[in-house]
Amino acid sequence: MELFKYMAQDDYEQVVFGYDRVSGLKTIIVLHDTTLGPALGGLRIWPYKCEEDALVDALRLARGMTYKNSAMGLNYGGGKAVMIADPKKDKTEELFRAFGRFVHSLGGRYITAEDVGCAAEDMGIIRQETPYVGGLPDVSGNPSTVTAFGVFRAMMAAAKHAFGSDDLKGKKVAVQGAGNVGQSLIKHLIEAGATVYVSDIFPEKVDQAVNLGAQAVESDKIFDQDCDIFAPCALGAILNDDTIPRLKAKVICGSANNQLLEPRHGAALAERGILYAPDFIANGGGVINVAQELSEGGYCEKRALAKAAQIYDILTRVFAIAKERNIYPHEAADFLAEERIRKALEQKKMYLPK
Repeated sequence: MELFKYMAQDDYEQVVFGYDRVSGLKTIIVLHDTTLGPALGGLRIWPYKCEEDALVDALRLARGMTYKNSAMGLNYGGGKAVMIADPKKDKTEELFRAFGRFVHSLGGRYITAEDVGCAAEDMGIIRQETPYVGGLPDVSGNPSTVTAFGVFRAMMAAAKHAFGSDDLKGKKVAVQGAGNVGQSLIKHLIEAGATVYVSDIFPEKVDQAVNLGAQAVESDKIFDQDCDIFAPCALGAILNDDTIPRLKAKVICGSANNQLLEPRHGAALAERGILYAPDFIANGGGVINVAQELSEGGYCEKRALAKAAQIYDILTRVFAIAKERNIYPHEAADFLAEERIRKALEQKKMYLPK
């Protein structure tokens, strides 16, 4: 991989590789853009097949965080960290302490938080080495409930645009991924009167969702499920040349990051008459929750949920921009985020004494 060429293409600021012999830590921290403030983005722990896969994932996720934080109206830039490890067997105190020291070495340019493979308790260990961490167990904790609520609100807005009503009662929703966010989203959907189908690579998670009232679907058949709305809530790059022709839904709205394998797949969805709710808009509730914890007033769940509820309005604005400019929703979401960053850069031309 030609890293500097990749960085230049999307204007990345910094890539940091960290290794610790004692704990076995192998981590990559990527800072994409800090125009709006320090880079805020979670730590993903995953047993990547190779180092390049980990690097590409970190790069894509960091860029996504820049756009997400901007679109959510937060004064944070975009960054992300990945750790090459198996979260089921490799997590140790030494591992997180070593990671915390690498975060601290960046002097506050990057603030970490929970992501796939992490728990609030892990953030607590990292906090022993650096103050640049959110999602602490004794403060905001696991952000999945706020993330799920934001996705639910986005789904309502998308349904309004596609079906003429934001009432999800009677709608058939296929949820791919029944982790913490997926489970919380399923609860909202069941309570709203939707019929929910669910798949996950872990059978026990499917069982939990079934106990909530969902219907189980085999993992390799979820793309073929007859439904109104498809909700990707697992890993990214699942909307591609192989899966898009199989979809029967009219709306896609979920919590997974980087759902489109390539930007052209946003156009492919539109060509099939499928409305796409851009992922970094729909799943913005999690970073909103962490940002509330980092705010001067301290964490307040009520405020976090209230701000996450505004994702309905943000997505409605994205659809309006798409119509006004005759572009696709994923392009409209990028435009919304990029405009805020552009204006911030313009304002920074004025010198302000410290």
